[in-house]
Amino acid sequence: MDRQMQTTGTRESIDAVRPRLGLHVDFHTAEAGVMELESVPDHRLKIHAGTPLRGACRVHRFVYTQGDIDLFPAGMSDVWENQDASASVLVRLSPALLRRAAEDMGRDPDRAGLEPRHQFRDPQIEHIAWALDADRRAGHPGGLLYTECLGLALSVHLLGRYPAPFGRERGLSKPQLRRVTEYIEEHLDQNLSLARLAGVAGVSASHLKTLFKRSTGLPVHGYVVQRRVERARMLLQRGGMSAGEVALEAGFSHQSHMARCMRRVLGVTPSVVARDARTGSPPREGQRG
Repeated sequence: MDRQMQTTGTRESIDAVRPRLGLHVDFHTAEAGVMELESVPDHRLKIHAGTPLRGACRVHRFVYTQGDIDLFPAGMSDVWENQDASASVLVRLSPALLRRAAEDMGRDPDRAGLEPRHQFRDPQIEHIAWALDADRRAGHPGGLLYTECLGLALSVHLLGRYPAPFGRERGLSKPQLRRVTEYIEEHLDQNLSLARLAGVAGVSASHLKTLFKRSTGLPVHGYVVQRRVERARMLLQRGGMSAGEVALEAGFSHQSHMARCMRRVLGVTPSVVARDARTGSPPREGQRG
């Protein structure tokens, strides 16, 4: 069962001092369980503030210690599982705040984006986050000016250290692309839906199609087919399995499906790949079995 992150403190006190440029600071606690971070228009920083936390996402296990940071750009969602209770400071920065910081830095505010990152350390982010949380717990004695100054300082630092790449159309970030491709490799023999892969990347399905092609030059389906063909080729060369068994192991619906895809990608049939492996000669492009 999914468990939503619980917010401590009073919403009234936060709304009463809502900064004009859009910066929110909350302290979240949660019991062990599946965690969902929904897509929102703001950029978010999550700084782990409790005892060591064990958990897992779709592709690996992790242990967070105090000060470990996650950076979620605007529009990004994520799902993971905590094995322990957790506590974290969550800082939300509006796009308007980043635009203001970009203008102050002499940058194009229309390109004021951030790159997603997971479980990294940054003493300056940590220092500002703790200061913002201390101000929140004290009832915001510094007022709007103090909060906005810290928010602008944080935004300038983020844009200086973790900007979204530009100069070309943005694709998936390196961590996102790694998560998706690793998930594909580990689940080639299963049904790989676009919705599931989008969940791994933390973006919508329609967004994934665009970003994945920008990053790899291939549509998602085309990439999966290529990886399945490569898996099938490796299994056929290894031997010990029938063509039908290889097809299922590589994720094809049946042997004929594998043959069609292999002919289209490699230019040869499965029988040619298996025969060349037995004779020790590489398959020739355009060769037919």
